[in-house]
Amino acid sequence: MRCVIARYPFELTRDTVLASMKGVSPEPVVGQSVIIGRRTYPLMQVGQVVTGQDRRDFTPGEVRRAMMRLGFTCRDPHAEVPTPEGTPLARASAALGGPTGG
Repeated sequence: MRCVIARYPFELTRDTVLASMKGVSPEPVVGQSVIIGRRTYPLMQVGQVVTGQDRRDFTPGEVRRAMMRLGFTCRDPHAEVPTPEGTPLARASAALGGPTGG
């Protein structure tokens, strides 16, 4: 798959990413991450290893889009996951005295 990271085109496949990351120890995950194999890597580390570029040259979003297109699972710690009690339906049910279930 052809993708552009930091204005440079790269021909990436799932297998080339797996091969590039083989034997690379994951750094501590602070922000966005991607699961490659059974390990979770920071997106910026993956971008640096796969492209050979400096981390200042690209954004996590560019790497995230490429990894998602290749079928890898990406995680964003800032994405809000609504709890059942916090959904509009649960709040309306509680206001009307109905079950607040889950």
